[in-house]
Amino acid sequence: MIHKNNLPIYLSFAVIFGLFLGFFINNGKANLFSLQQESSQEKKLKKLIHFIENEYVDTVNTKRILDGAITQILGKLDPHSVYIPKENLQAVQESMQGKFVGIGVQFRMIKDSITVIQPIKGGPSIKAGIKAGDRILMANNDTLYNKNLISGNVPKFLKGKPGTKVALQIYRKSKDSLFTVEVTRGNVTIKSVDLSYMINDSLGYIKLDRFARNTYSAFKTALKDLIAKGMTNLIIDLRGNGGGFIDVANSIIDEFLEEDKLIVYTKNNKDNIDKSYATSKGSFEKGGLYVLIDENSASASEIVAGALQDNDKGTIVGRRSFGKGLVQIEMALGDGSAVRLTTARYFTPTGRSIQKPYDKNGNSDYYKEFENRISNGELLNKDSIKVADSLQFRTPKGKIVYGGGGIIPDVFVPIDTSAYLPNFYFNAINDFAFNYVDTHRKELEKWTIDSYIADFDTNKKILNSFLKTLNTSEKRNAKTNGGLQKYLKTSIANVLFGDVGFYKTLHQDDKMILKVLALEQNKQ
Repeated sequence: MIHKNNLPIYLSFAVIFGLFLGFFINNGKANLFSLQQESSQEKKLKKLIHFIENEYVDTVNTKRILDGAITQILGKLDPHSVYIPKENLQAVQESMQGKFVGIGVQFRMIKDSITVIQPIKGGPSIKAGIKAGDRILMANNDTLYNKNLISGNVPKFLKGKPGTKVALQIYRKSKDSLFTVEVTRGNVTIKSVDLSYMINDSLGYIKLDRFARNTYSAFKTALKDLIAKGMTNLIIDLRGNGGGFIDVANSIIDEFLEEDKLIVYTKNNKDNIDKSYATSKGSFEKGGLYVLIDENSASASEIVAGALQDNDKGTIVGRRSFGKGLVQIEMALGDGSAVRLTTARYFTPTGRSIQKPYDKNGNSDYYKEFENRISNGELLNKDSIKVADSLQFRTPKGKIVYGGGGIIPDVFVPIDTSAYLPNFYFNAINDFAFNYVDTHRKELEKWTIDSYIADFDTNKKILNSFLKTLNTSEKRNAKTNGGLQKYLKTSIANVLFGDVGFYKTLHQDDKMILKVLALEQNKQ
């Protein structure tokens, strides 16, 4: 937080740094990395920093002021040009690269203890014998329990350089045992393909969480596996997928489009156009395709949906996507921090820009559009989606599509209000689900995912046990809420089987998947 007495300094820095940043942006991105001669703007900025550090009457944290100034300036450009401080850059890059170096566990803080929900498949923890339910009490000489740690502060004790070792003191509740295990840190894959499986004999399903650097290889593996199992039609689930690398999205699209079909093109501030085309390598060009999107499908997800829709390939199912049509490039600032700067706009093959409007003088309303979609009714009714005739385009087969803010699906599926669950239930359900699995691990070992989905808690005994933990008003609301039993079952499945269990349980009455099954049935 910046003290109000330092506000004039902050604003002055913002103005001067704005001139400085604007100079480099206008003269090309390369100038952010190397300058043969120091510009007058750069000299001015250095002098100002020197004056403040050496002459100002009070002690001032110039780094914090400069970071704040950069953030403020980028906020005046567009909603997706952002500053990434040095302390956040590693986590951002790990997410985009799809891997990190650590011990490889999914964890939650349970009663002020780091509790392993699942060791990550293929990670160092599994090799070291760490199991779901283990409590990590110490890492080397650092005590990690009863310290009021928040989840965000835990990784610094567990991550490190590849090949380094960390001694973990573990409490295993199932055996009431305390022991120490040495784990060698290594590369841990951040899963971007959450799930792939055959829904029936011909229909496959792949859920993509992001478009990270390793997503295409994981997607390709899943696609090959499903084809080998007899898949003739595929669902790609992009709901909640906020995007990632464009070239990764292009590689995935290439699996479905014939050679020389336009995938996407970008245009920069000099009107230079860069086009991407499909190649001959696609392995599912003849297969049937469905793409699921919602209001949180953004960027690279919209490139996928837009490219397929504009090429008359498959069917887009769901609700209007987010509406992000801007391309960012990450640029290092030389001190371990970086800016992610918008350098181009992308366009779908028919020429649509799907970037929704934003105010360059402030982005506060930009991320509130979800609330507007609720109030204007478009999450419940396709006819409530506002379109402009001036932004109407036609696909090669004559289908009308629209630009101006997101991808509008071919088949609309309203949001499921019957399963709405008030926020105050979620923590209670998640805690109950973990505690239930944690105290019944041995008897739960008999369940497979399929038998769990079919037979678990059919007599509602576990549901009633959960209801007893609620207060009177919560219990009264819960008895009339259709989403509570569903979420309790999926939450227990998540603890017991991980993401695969969560999604397969959730899919049993998933409105979009049921719509696809109905569309498939109508084709017969």
